[in-house]
Amino acid sequence: MYENLSISPVHSISEQVFTALKKEILAGELQPGARLLVLEIAKKFNISQAPVREALERLKSAGFITGIPNKGSVVSDITAKEIKDIFELREIIEGFAVRQSMQRLTENDYDYLEDIIRRMHLAHEQNDILNILELDMEFHGFFYKRCDNHMILELWNRMRIKVMRFMAISNRHYSTDGLADWHLRLVDVLRTGDTDLAELTFIEHMHSYKMIHLN
Repeated sequence: MYENLSISPVHSISEQVFTALKKEILAGELQPGARLLVLEIAKKFNISQAPVREALERLKSAGFITGIPNKGSVVSDITAKEIKDIFELREIIEGFAVRQSMQRLTENDYDYLEDIIRRMHLAHEQNDILNILELDMEFHGFFYKRCDNHMILELWNRMRIKVMRFMAISNRHYSTDGLADWHLRLVDVLRTGDTDLAELTFIEHMHSYKMIHLN
């Protein structure tokens, strides 16, 4: 399952372990409730236990795993109800974040968003699901950061990992065809300067995804 890691700095090895385990969780290879044993992972990577512990702490902080008494580290659970609730909340607050952000958008911002979409197209061609998900979160996260509302950004940071995990699971059954084009449409609407239309289009984007993947 794992490749041996030969890089010497502890942080570099830990980063690779973190990324490898995150990919397996997002791909559904490590299911909710699966135990992550330090000694077992260290043996599979052919490394010491220290970088494994560091990687597991990072995964715990990011919300991918949790500590369970008498079981140690396990992959955290995620339910359809949680995701439904998150998408409903996003439909409320993301529209607001977009409206607030539009007042501050510059041409550099549009270039940044369009670059994300270009990278999303490339990731789709390479069938790099993890990269597609991270780029999708980067695109939407931009507005939560740009709207200059700390509480909204805090909500986003709490939601994004569960959204990524759900999308990873659902994208195993549904194609990511057209996802980049959807985001290009969002940028086109932003460029019109019509805040009402932009808010409605973002909500439509989230609602259509929810209807396809949660029904």
